[in-house]
Amino acid sequence: MINHNVHMWSRVTVTSFCLVLRELCSLFKIRTRMKESRLLLIVIVCQAFVQSLCLNSSKPNVVVVMSDAFDGRLTFKPGRDVVQLPYVNYMRELGSTFLNAYSNSPICCPSRAAMWSGRFVHLTQSWNNYKCLDHNATTWMDELHASGYQTISLGKLDFTSGGHSVSNRVEAWTRDVPFLLRQEGRPVTDLVGNSSTLRVMTKDWKVTDRATQWIRHSSSSLSEPFALYLGLNLPHPYRTDSLGPDAGGSTFRSSPYWLKKVSYEQISIPKWLPFSDMHPVDYYSSFTKNCTSNFTVEEIQNIRAFYYAMCAETDAMLGEVISALRDTGLLNSTILLFTSDHGELAMEHRQFYKMSMFEGSAHIPLVIMGPGVKSGLQLGQLVSLVDIYPTVLELAGIPSPGDISGHSLIPLICEESEHQKHRPDWVLSEYHGCNANVSIYMLRTSQWKYVTYADGLSVPPQLFDLSSDKEELKNVASHHHGVIQKLDLLLRSVVDYPSVSKMVHLYNKQAFESWRQSLADNYTQVIANLRWHLDWQKNAEHNEKAIDDWLSGFI
Repeated sequence: MINHNVHMWSRVTVTSFCLVLRELCSLFKIRTRMKESRLLLIVIVCQAFVQSLCLNSSKPNVVVVMSDAFDGRLTFKPGRDVVQLPYVNYMRELGSTFLNAYSNSPICCPSRAAMWSGRFVHLTQSWNNYKCLDHNATTWMDELHASGYQTISLGKLDFTSGGHSVSNRVEAWTRDVPFLLRQEGRPVTDLVGNSSTLRVMTKDWKVTDRATQWIRHSSSSLSEPFALYLGLNLPHPYRTDSLGPDAGGSTFRSSPYWLKKVSYEQISIPKWLPFSDMHPVDYYSSFTKNCTSNFTVEEIQNIRAFYYAMCAETDAMLGEVISALRDTGLLNSTILLFTSDHGELAMEHRQFYKMSMFEGSAHIPLVIMGPGVKSGLQLGQLVSLVDIYPTVLELAGIPSPGDISGHSLIPLICEESEHQKHRPDWVLSEYHGCNANVSIYMLRTSQWKYVTYADGLSVPPQLFDLSSDKEELKNVASHHHGVIQKLDLLLRSVVDYPSVSKMVHLYNKQAFESWRQSLADNYTQVIANLRWHLDWQKNAEHNEKAIDDWLSGFI
């Protein structure tokens, strides 16, 4: 275990200085004999000293490590018992862990757009992996740089428009066309290397090495505080190469070294509802993710074990960052934040991947440690990725813009917070991308998870009582009409979701039509050979007509 002394904020240093000064005054018995003018002079000198301390030490270094598809439930019991995550546990012991942290949109690019902008995705119109923030959008890293921080971003960013595969964007645009096509490969596992193979995800290790080398060789020469962002791909599943260059990530890959970190006896086999009891949107997701065929218990256990092993490898990369900060003497002056863009279902609810409001998909890790952060604290408050923006800005002493959606976490985690600001007792998540055939909106409160769709009328809602149904297998919406009405009213006060759904529907049609026209005579061949090609080509003429009818407004 790494030795670490958690220092307080500058006001703790100031308090210590004042106590020493008081003792000196008492020692020399000058407190009562000092003339008023001389006392005033000492007060002024003390104030100037205090201000200089605050100026020099109130801006810590900031390091954010953001993984991809890390289930937040692994950062606390009972989830953390299934896999060894020594560095996440180290952060948890010496920092603050949020037990109810959520993605604002459980898919890569929109969730990251929310984190970088501090705004809900309907405000930035980050609808899918192709349509996110403009390239000139202001991020919290831009704000830090403008205030004098030395800033560096490494690894996966993925928050601006224009990325991801053609298949991914076309699937999102055509999600409400009434055809049902498998868009992903069947989830599989892939064992590589041997019991000494540590570096499975070499791309992530290379970028982690770059980050740690920068900490060790460049940060020490800086005269100003620094902010470092490290974006990892793990534990996101790997692309299934056998399905071609446009294939999605359906391969869970690891080595015997990392699998030894997994406690197989602790792996739960998730319960599945029969197809007839599944919500129609959940069934659509399961089918398009290629998860409606039969899976053995061994297959499910292995997929989950390999996923946990991939989390262990991610944890080791986090450990490299912690070690670099420790070895350079920067750990005590650096705020370290670990989080993820979304989770991973790992065969819960007969699905893998994300794109769902179930806990495995939407629940993310959020652990913060550093000077002034309370140690060993577990917080039950509901928080989300948009809260990172104002948190980082408050650390740097920068006022937050008035148009952001998030709220600073500093009042919750600081040793000596000046005041406890009001924050909402709910979190919002929304989803408008592929593998779901309508827009989805989730409002989470302390007890309830309310999930509604499209216009709130055409698709039945779901309501889960998380205090008694942590597996989210019992939709109790039909038994709690009053709760539904109250939560829906609250949701509509945050977002006019029927109007947003219409906006997304119109965008999808316009974007698809523009893409189709750009292909001219190649359209039929291109659309037939996207990653849904096996199902598309079974009835290509019918599928093309369904799209034509959709564009024409007949459906």
